[in-house]
Amino acid sequence: MTGSGRGGVLVVVATPIGNLEDISPRALRSLAEADLVVCEDTRRTRKLLSAGGVATPPLLSANDHTEAGRVGAVLARLRRGETVAVVSDAGLPGISDPGERLVRAAADAGFEVTVVPGPSAALSALVVSGLPTGRFLFEGFLPRRGAGREERLATLATVEHTIVCYEAPHRLARTLGDLAAALGPDRRVALCRELTKLHEETWRGTLTEAVARVAEVAPRGEYVVVLAGAPEAPVVDDDRLVAAVARLVADGSTTRDAVAEVASAYDVSKRRVYDLATGPEIRLQP
Repeated sequence: MTGSGRGGVLVVVATPIGNLEDISPRALRSLAEADLVVCEDTRRTRKLLSAGGVATPPLLSANDHTEAGRVGAVLARLRRGETVAVVSDAGLPGISDPGERLVRAAADAGFEVTVVPGPSAALSALVVSGLPTGRFLFEGFLPRRGAGREERLATLATVEHTIVCYEAPHRLARTLGDLAAALGPDRRVALCRELTKLHEETWRGTLTEAVARVAEVAPRGEYVVVLAGAPEAPVVDDDRLVAAVARLVADGSTTRDAVAEVASAYDVSKRRVYDLATGPEIRLQP
């Protein structure tokens, strides 16, 4: 099969995250019609194609280490007007899997890029987590170590919408401990493992309970960790701030010192507290 007269087409194809029955007829047809299938692991892709009754087209491996080096070969195929399909081992390519570089290169070169949507571990875990789905942050895998990990954890602690992370079983205990320390032990979490497979499991509780669970039950399989967002900061009304400043001033503090103390205690700006403290309603002296 060849692409359009304007050049080749890159087709991003979602594949099952566990259950082979989840592959769509359109995905199988797209793979069967492709001139080349770029895949993360040729052995796994051959098994998928065989299970779907698709004769194996030419395959080109592109994993995390080799994807950048495959860009030239893929662009050459597209220039010849061919159709190139891109798959990962499971789910949508480019989502914590190879594929992003190929898509960017093809789009930058002016080739058509299209998608055959389908299974996604992140979205599947999100919708079964029981946590809010209206807004969410996909974090993927956290940095393994160092300042980068600490910075990401500190940022996640302030995110007010649901967070979705991936984690390997041998790193799950450490990650849950770090999350509990950074986000708070009572933050709600869902641990989703082996989604769509025979031993699919979704466990729900707090981070403290999750740490205890993985200490008792050895994690197995790839995990999606879905976290509740940070609770919204309570709104502090003006009257409370004015009263707090007035009490401190009555006890002998200067207005300046009282403003700084109240702003820190209620986590509001000094400007807001100062404007209230020196307004006509209170008339305190600096």
